[in-house]
Amino acid sequence: MIILSKKAQIKTLGLWVFLFLILSCNSDNTVGATDDEVGEEEQENPISLEDRLPQVFVDTKGGTIVDEPKISSDAVLVIAGDTIYNGNLGIEFRGATSQLLFPKKSYGLETWDENDEDINVSLFGLPEEEDWILYGPYSDKSLMRNILIYDLSRDIGQYASRSLFVDLTINEVYQGVYVFMEKLKRDGERIAINKLKDDENSGEDLTGGYILKIDKTAGNNLGEGYNDLNSFVSAYDPPNASAEQKTYFLYEYPDAEDITIEQKAYISTYMADFENALASDDFLDADLGYANFIETESFIDFFLLNELANNVDGYRLSTFMSKDKNEKLKMGPIWDFNLAFGNADYCGGGSTNVWAYKFNDRCPDDFWLVPFWWERLLQDPTFVAQLKERWIILRGNALSNAAIMSRIDAYLLQLNESGSKTQNFETWPVIGTYVWPNNFVGAAYEEELAYLTNWIENRLTWLDSEINQL
Repeated sequence: MIILSKKAQIKTLGLWVFLFLILSCNSDNTVGATDDEVGEEEQENPISLEDRLPQVFVDTKGGTIVDEPKISSDAVLVIAGDTIYNGNLGIEFRGATSQLLFPKKSYGLETWDENDEDINVSLFGLPEEEDWILYGPYSDKSLMRNILIYDLSRDIGQYASRSLFVDLTINEVYQGVYVFMEKLKRDGERIAINKLKDDENSGEDLTGGYILKIDKTAGNNLGEGYNDLNSFVSAYDPPNASAEQKTYFLYEYPDAEDITIEQKAYISTYMADFENALASDDFLDADLGYANFIETESFIDFFLLNELANNVDGYRLSTFMSKDKNEKLKMGPIWDFNLAFGNADYCGGGSTNVWAYKFNDRCPDDFWLVPFWWERLLQDPTFVAQLKERWIILRGNALSNAAIMSRIDAYLLQLNESGSKTQNFETWPVIGTYVWPNNFVGAAYEEELAYLTNWIENRLTWLDSEINQL
């Protein structure tokens, strides 16, 4: 546990008082009520501290949270009444579309020392780091879509952000149910690739590690839009592009400010060689083909996870890939599935019977399109055979109907027993209301959950048939 200085402890006195009051609440959220003041039902069925979600309390000390930069705040993290962190936290808004459209904001966090310097800390039992995220599900009224797919990814052996449900309170105002998660970054416990230094510009050192991203430019900007400072462009236009759309690869690690000219040249050349091999007539050749450039297993798992969820943003946004030293290109980790699992009313996002990778067929005018890779990979009989085999194996365990529904049942139990689901929708009364881009609007939470589970079961049935026919 990190202990604040005496001065900082005085500043957090108000937060501690509020924390005491919150943890003294009964299930009706009556602050400081005695047994005589609460009804008989509340006395018989209080929500125990052990059943409550982990709590995150933030006091911005009078500061205003903005998109950038992070501001210093006092934070207290609590599990079952026990304080696990009491210290300084940098906080800012995060997200592109969601930040503009949704009143329930998501936040980027950094654990800081008393001098506002980054410090690695283990929070909620997760591996030590300094960068964290509080994602606020809003249009996803199940509250579950991101945490579900991340758990499933780790279940099949592919790293995804470790995540858990929490209740968030900022400046003594309850903000709702959030998903506390790891930010994707190079780290031995996250994207585990070599730390590439700015003086490693030749030979074996130059081969990794790198992280690239296909995404919007938010957070990666040097200059305006996509440019030579923050990205490089594919020589191959996306299939069915109707308005000269391009595929851009953003520098994620080293980032645009730190990557050297030599490192830019290496990774852009590597990607060009991969794409040239994949597009060539010799793409199946053992010596000249694409398989010399990619870790096939990661591409297959990435494909299956995006198709399982029919992720309308899949392959074309929030798409990470990495290349470690002396290793091939690896797809993933997956990221940002809040519009997946039938939660989008455009471009087939709500359908259970379409391929996500064929997004361009349905929406060729969209600015961000799917690269040509996936159509081409499925023209390789060996790739398809491996994909089919992998799907059969996963359907027998981690991606079976029973395994997926078991996860959803566990989330529901946690959200119900904690009382947090009810409190969240009292704070954000979106049930029964269209929130962009909902494909379905249920009159009750139970209808939202039934839609999600039925959608998943129908999707699995369709994929079983369609993958078999590839």
